[in-house]
Amino acid sequence: MQRLNEERGDLLAISAMAELKRTQGDQRAASSFYRLGLGTIAQMKSPHQSLLTWAQRAQAYLDEGADAYVAHMSDHLSSAGIEISQASAQVKEAFDLLTGKTELYLQQPNMFFYPGLPHRAWFEREEFEWVEEVEGYTDAIIGELKAVVEEAATFEPYVQAQPGRPNPNNPLLNDPNWGAGYLLKNGERQDALADRVPSAMKALEAPPLPTIPDRAPMALFSRLKPGTHIKPHHGMLNTRLICHLPLIVPEGCGIRVGATSRVWEPGKLLIFDDSMEHEAWNRGASDRTVMIFEIWRPEISFEDREVLSVLFGAINQFGEGA
Repeated sequence: MQRLNEERGDLLAISAMAELKRTQGDQRAASSFYRLGLGTIAQMKSPHQSLLTWAQRAQAYLDEGADAYVAHMSDHLSSAGIEISQASAQVKEAFDLLTGKTELYLQQPNMFFYPGLPHRAWFEREEFEWVEEVEGYTDAIIGELKAVVEEAATFEPYVQAQPGRPNPNNPLLNDPNWGAGYLLKNGERQDALADRVPSAMKALEAPPLPTIPDRAPMALFSRLKPGTHIKPHHGMLNTRLICHLPLIVPEGCGIRVGATSRVWEPGKLLIFDDSMEHEAWNRGASDRTVMIFEIWRPEISFEDREVLSVLFGAINQFGEGA
């Protein structure tokens, strides 16, 4: 320990202490030294193969310890008459974080952060009174969509280069495999498509769409071609929720928000906070199409919504060229 007190990164001393504590049966202490050693090796540019071999052994020990820790905690709770599977969603998530079963995901919007909102990836359909009305239009929307979906002008690449601006750092830049057919864009009705899907436009009257100058409301059909993967990313704001009304969904499609993945089911809305890390994929054999729109976070007061609408409008107008 004296060598470690003098030089925290001394791998020989770290390894010796890890092995000593391991042979003594002090799992917690051994794990702390193994983790210290792994962290030290991770900071090296070109660690020797012998260190990599030690790191593999250390990681295996930590993995075994993690399993034992989960079993210990579960047994301890069971002995007190508590089954973690029957606990609240919050306690189950906290338990999974404690035991390393899942990672911690937080809101990380890349433009605007509104403080005080729960860091919650998914919202349930039953929480919103307008959901049933929107879902009731599903079959009619599918019929309208099929009538226009094959037309070349219906979809444009979702991620596009903007004149006079740096290109987005996105592998799907200008790629039609992730296509968008806009109904409402930057607060403006897109008549060319909107006029042909009246049921979709009627459905969009039910939810509380934000109204923000030059920005919202926003609504579109999102088409994902087979084999397309939308890489993990964060949205711009945490003041909104993104809503997906699944329309055409082959097998092999899914979306992850935070630590939890879900699949689209036609006619059943998925509602999530896109300021948390999320990704989506189509591993099926045909196109996946959903209708996307955004709503205000329900926790934000009407007074704050009015202020935020003006604020976001001002952001859009700042520094515009002639």
